[in-house]
Amino acid sequence: MSSAAADTETGTATETPTATETATSPAALPPLHRLPFTPAQPPHPTTLPDGTPAWLVTRYHDVRQVLGDPRLTRSDLHEVGTAGSTADVAANPASLFNQDGAAHRRLRATVQKAFTPRAIASWQPWVAAAVQQSVDALLAAGPPADLVTAFTRPVPFAVTARLMGLDGDGPDRLDERQLRRWTLALLAQGGGPDPEQTEALAEFGAFTEQLIERRRRAPGPDLVSRLVRAADQDGGIPSDALAFLVLGLTASGNESVTGALGNALVYLLGERPEHWARLTDPEVTEHTAERLLHFIPLGDDEATVRRATAPVELGGVTIPAGAVVAASLSSANRDPAVHPGGIEADLGTPLDAPTLAFSVGPHYCIGAWRVRLELRESLCRLATALPGLRLTTPVEQLSWLLGGTTRSPAALPVAW
Repeated sequence: MSSAAADTETGTATETPTATETATSPAALPPLHRLPFTPAQPPHPTTLPDGTPAWLVTRYHDVRQVLGDPRLTRSDLHEVGTAGSTADVAANPASLFNQDGAAHRRLRATVQKAFTPRAIASWQPWVAAAVQQSVDALLAAGPPADLVTAFTRPVPFAVTARLMGLDGDGPDRLDERQLRRWTLALLAQGGGPDPEQTEALAEFGAFTEQLIERRRRAPGPDLVSRLVRAADQDGGIPSDALAFLVLGLTASGNESVTGALGNALVYLLGERPEHWARLTDPEVTEHTAERLLHFIPLGDDEATVRRATAPVELGGVTIPAGAVVAASLSSANRDPAVHPGGIEADLGTPLDAPTLAFSVGPHYCIGAWRVRLELRESLCRLATALPGLRLTTPVEQLSWLLGGTTRSPAALPVAW
């Protein structure tokens, strides 16, 4: 198991510290849908990987209470249960995830002004077009193919570049390799000081600060411009919080979709090939995408942590003030009392209760709409264009990208 921190608010989940993201592990790890998580049971004492004593919460309704109870906070826990580096998304005190109270409400309200329902609706057509462009390129190149390099990376990068206004000409333009280098540095977990990582983070930070200033002088229809405008209108938003928000949305959102899509394809093609043909039905695909996001975590994280600011009655147990609470989203999403069918149930049917994969309450993931949309469009369009898509490497022989905030296949060799 792994670190007890999950930055679901910006779409990432931190995992056990490992060496470097570029390392791969052939057949050494199970796919994420086969990870063993603590069974749903009453809250009980545990010890986090960094030695911190905590109360482990695993039942669906108990975890839901933890995520929404204002007496359980994040603000002083940015290094508890983590690798302890402020380079980590979940360990940085400037992260939206690591704030509570008035500061969090102010920053969150600013973000919500950029993510209006009207704005999201306007983004959906070109997100679908970006997915279809990658499908067409895959078809044109022909089999065999690696779905990671040909699909699960290009799709979210195209969406990120367009969403953040980084796809044009001039100083704002990013290419996929550059963003990936910066993303790996930002989301790296564990290990000692790395000069290359430090240099990449400095470059990414400088680029983001300059980008914010350019958008302030010449705003456009992109998300960065919306965030800057909302922050300037509201006032009181620290510059480091705004910069880290843009950093997180650019890097974490991109990597989260890559991971979610890659792990969904591992499960569908590896264990549920009979379901593939059904994904041509958009309604079936919508339910399937939600079930996959619910049952397949992004990383092998055990829990997200909170601290009790007052005694809290939780699942028949009184948690004392000052205690750390570790809420396992993955255990809760597998609680048989709420989700009796588990991942083996019919993928084309609605969940029995809303997923906690994106958290709930004040820290609900602001990028949930994007992950859902890209996964839904990708699965439906891939299944429609490639009904005979199949893995050419057994799942147990796949290598995994390690050391970042997500775990996903390093390659997905396929044919059709």
